[in-house]
Amino acid sequence: MNNTFFITGTDTGIGKTFVTCILMQFIKFHHKRVIGMKPIAAGVDIKKGEIANEDVNLLQYESSLKLKVGEINTYSFDEAIAPHIAAQKYNIEIDFKKIKMHAASLKSQTDYLLIEGAGGYLVPLGESTSIADLVDELDIPIIVVIGIKLGCINHSLLTIEAILKRRQKIFGWVANILDNNMLEVDANISSLKQRIEQPLIATIPYSSDRKPENLKNYVSWPNDL
Repeated sequence: MNNTFFITGTDTGIGKTFVTCILMQFIKFHHKRVIGMKPIAAGVDIKKGEIANEDVNLLQYESSLKLKVGEINTYSFDEAIAPHIAAQKYNIEIDFKKIKMHAASLKSQTDYLLIEGAGGYLVPLGESTSIADLVDELDIPIIVVIGIKLGCINHSLLTIEAILKRRQKIFGWVANILDNNMLEVDANISSLKQRIEQPLIATIPYSSDRKPENLKNYVSWPNDL
């Protein structure tokens, strides 16, 4: 699937959805259609007969097409717990081929498809499978979201090393500044740039409003859209 990217991160809670929305804003600004997909979501409610999950709903809102939640989310679990634990609890097997077919159907309707993972790169999805295996099945390049905070260099290099060991392609990475009081932010990002060969797509500043539409200009796509 051309122009389809998998968004992973160095941890949970480091801004994958937020960054994905910024990238979607950037793509739309360049007059291209884009859909955000969250194949696996944990921590959902039912409101007015529709699945309500903050991450899924944000991707739904930013998508160029008006899609129902079920059209961009393949598996949803009530509790905000690790996906493999939720799947085991409800006796559900997360089927990678089903997710791939779902993604292909969405891609046929748009110019770009951004698929956001759950948690970090090695989060288990079954007894012997993980997010990394899902990326293998999808066979698409990865964008790594790095939450810039104390300890981010180690987390980032471990994630990058794990991806490259599986011979998966990294399209680029995003530095998402999480801690407004962090010392030596620029030095940390510089250290990452020296150690990660793939391009830095965006450095997202710490912002109190955190509105994706106000931050799209911080994106520098590695090639023409």
